[in-house]
Amino acid sequence: MYIRRLARPLVHACTAALMISATAGLARAQGHDDHDSMTASSQKLTASQSSLVRAVQRATQKYRNVTDPDGPGDGYQLVLGCVSGGDFGAMGLHYLNGALLGDGAIDVNRPEIVLFEPTSNGGIRITGADYIVFASDWDPAHTNPDGSVNPPQLNGQLFHHFDSPNRFGLPAFYTLHVWAWKNNRKGTFTNWNPDVSCDAFNPRTSTR
Repeated sequence: MYIRRLARPLVHACTAALMISATAGLARAQGHDDHDSMTASSQKLTASQSSLVRAVQRATQKYRNVTDPDGPGDGYQLVLGCVSGGDFGAMGLHYLNGALLGDGAIDVNRPEIVLFEPTSNGGIRITGADYIVFASDWDPAHTNPDGSVNPPQLNGQLFHHFDSPNRFGLPAFYTLHVWAWKNNRKGTFTNWNPDVSCDAFNPRTSTR
């Protein structure tokens, strides 16, 4: 799989975790250390946020019954092991479609990454989706006269921004993590889910 500038290192040798968060109501993308963009226990989803979750569910409905650790097919491949954040919880398994990552577009119906968690019987279970776009693809067409950039968003939900250099060695990028199929008591769009675990992950059976 080739994804322009970072295809080979990301798909074949990436060992870093995507720390993902986003928040609504701000005029810029969130920084990568913002962990709690919204708290589900104290704040209900807005109508637009609920609509976004339903849209992500429709986009990934066909993967609900996927249990094979090889993933959902359709060009999606496991690119990170199982991403765990210790006390924060985990993000789980990232199945990436490299062709979608390379197109520079944001489309709720075509998530670049479908998220799963490992199950105790050696399978996987869908938890959500992750949308990602390179800043170099996004910024030129979304820069204001004053030099500020309108970050990508879905239904008003702003993407999270990673500048460069970053811990992954990747070009600057935007990303939005949506927990559409797994409740997250820390928030639907926060980076870590305390109810996701990597304990059942076995790389010998979860990758070819």
